[in-house]
This record gives sequence, C-alpha cells and structure tokens, in this order.
Amino acid sequence: MKAIVVRRGSETPAVIEKPRPDPGPGEALVRTLRVGVDGTDREVIAGSHGEFPEGEDHLVLGHEAVGVVEDPNGTDLERGDVVAPTVRREPSGGGNGYFERGEPDMAPPEDALERGIAGAHGFMAEYFTSPAEYLVAMPREFAAVGFLVEPISVSEKALELAAASRSSFQWEPETALVLGNGSLGLLTLAMLDEYDRTYCLGRRDRPDPTIDLIEELGATYVDSRETPVDEIAAVHEPADLVYEATGYARHAFDAVEALAPNGVLALLGVPESWQFEVDGGDLHRDLVLHNKAVVGSVNSGVGHFEAAVDALCDIPGWFLDAFVTGVFAPENCEEAFVDDETTIKTAVQFDTL
Repeated sequence: MKAIVVRRGSETPAVIEKPRPDPGPGEALVRTLRVGVDGTDREVIAGSHGEFPEGEDHLVLGHEAVGVVEDPNGTDLERGDVVAPTVRREPSGGGNGYFERGEPDMAPPEDALERGIAGAHGFMAEYFTSPAEYLVAMPREFAAVGFLVEPISVSEKALELAAASRSSFQWEPETALVLGNGSLGLLTLAMLDEYDRTYCLGRRDRPDPTIDLIEELGATYVDSRETPVDEIAAVHEPADLVYEATGYARHAFDAVEALAPNGVLALLGVPESWQFEVDGGDLHRDLVLHNKAVVGSVNSGVGHFEAAVDALCDIPGWFLDAFVTGVFAPENCEEAFVDDETTIKTAVQFDTL
C-alpha cells in the first residue's frame, strides 16, 4: 500500500510502499479516505517537533484522519462505518494510569505516543489499524470533511477546560477573542456561534481568504500590527474568553490584559524557548484581583472526538467549502504541505466512499 512518510535526515514528504497492516486482537482495519495537514505536520517534517518510532528510519505522517472500516475483526464496529481515529497510544509495557483511566490526553508527553507525530506511525496511508475504542463513528454524509474531527476535538477539550475553570460561579460569557487566523483558530471561531461578539487576531493584509471567512462568520478581524493583544481591551472590548492558537510566547502574558474580569485564557500554541521581560507583579495582581484564569490544553480524548462530530455537523456548509482549500492525491502530496497566503486547510485523499 502507498504511505506518505518523512525519512530521517529529510525535510520532504515521500511516497513509499509498505505492507498492508493486519489488525490484532481488538483492532479494526480501516481504509483511509482523507488525512488533513496542519502546522504540526510541517513541524514534524522540518524536524522541530516529534520523533520517529523506535528502531525505524521513517515516520508515516498524518494525525487528522477519516476512514471506512474495512475489517471489523470481531469488534463492535461494522464494515462500512465511517470513523475518525484518536491520536494518542500507550507506550509498550502497559501500566500507564492515564490510559487505564481512559485519560490519555492528560498524560505528559513522555507517557504517551502520538500517531503521526511522536513515536508511532500515523494515518497517511491507504490502510491503518487501530484499537476499536479509539475509533469514533460519524455520519456518512460528513465523510469528506471527517478529517476535521481531530482538530475540532482539540478545541472541544480546550473549551471544556476553560468552562470548568469557571464552574464555581455563574459564568455567562458574551465575548470571545481567538488569537490566530490559522486553520485551528478559524475552526474554533466557527464553533463559537453562541457568543454575542467574537474577534480574531491575525497578521495578514487584505484581500485575504482567512479575513473573508472571519467576517462572513460575523466576527471582527483584528490586525496585531495595528492593535497588539494587550491593547485589544481598550480599542475594542475585554473578552470573556481568549483562545490562543499562535504559539507566540508573549501571548500567554499579553492576553491576560485582554481578558474581562472573571475571564479565562486557553493556551494551545506550543512556542519555542524565548526569554523576555514581563511585569510579574502586575500580571499576578491582575489574575488575583479580577478572578482571571489561565489553562493549558493539548491533545483530546474519545469524548472530545464524539463532541467534535456533533460540532462538525453544526458548522455551516459554506464555511467548510471555503475552509478546505486543497485536496491532493498521494503522488502530489508535497502540494498539501505548502503553506502560503492562499492555503487554509489541505488534505491528502486516498479513497472515496
């Protein structure tokens, strides 16, 4: 079968032939339909994130996938079920409390493997196998965009944690600020339809397809070159929720000033090391006196995937049509990894229903 990989010492995806995998006990064989590409995939290819499976000279890419069950192999699944796989798997040896409790997304990185990212082959191949409990079913009519379930699930978890941090009082958020107009930021913005007013921060010039989507969603585009994050509250209004999806380290501090009293900041970006000065006293005082909260979130669990399926079904079709800007055959996979001003979200297609 065809598989798209990155080899040790290379920074270019390549198509190779691999044997079709056989499902083990409790696993199902899945025929891959589409696999999404995001910034994490580009970082893995560049060698700045992730790691190869032990003893392997290559990594099969891809962690955002949708496929069709080809062989249920005695599991509760049925042939023809459309499914999205979760990402984390337990390292060999077992005895991992996070996995035993059904909380793999809460494990620290050293206690988990991530398919297509760190220590385990991904889903960017014609077939893959997975334990049935890590395959989440979805309606067949959403198969073409089912690879978006994984990134939506990441936001579902972050929004759950944000709400949980406000559970000690009656939190009725009205305003939300999304930092980052990349694919994750835009998907999250589309999920925040219950907020009265939404804003999205970026650094792009018009005309731009992401700005068009932001405004068609009814949100306000904020150019960070004109209005830095720590000035947004004064120029526009404070936000009850700030969702950070940039990986820009200063945002973890500047965004506290963008929060309304009782607001919460959810951090999802993973920055590189960077030292800079902040007024720790002002930051500490603001958090305490205004009951603000900061939560960090990474990965997602089965429950978040299930919630993401429902969220995907609620996102307007026009948004999804404009959001997916390119679907490529495996032999043209390099085009799927190009990141330019016209790219919002791309995918590699292996098969159709």
